[in-house]
Amino acid sequence: MKIDWKTKLTSRKFWLAVVGFVTSILFAFNVDSGSTEKIVGVITSASIMIAYIIGEGLVDSNRND
Repeated sequence: MKIDWKTKLTSRKFWLAVVGFVTSILFAFNVDSGSTEKIVGVITSASIMIAYIIGEGLVDSNRND
């Protein structure tokens, strides 16, 4: 079974799962809430950027010029 990484990386559900997992790990290791918020913010920002770049790349590659 081959994973379609383009689809996976543009999936909001995937990124929410990553944020949920990382948040749970940070709480399990008693990381303070300020640091947890910063880390979750970085992951969320990066996921938006990654999804946008891949999405635009797919649109551009399918464009008939």
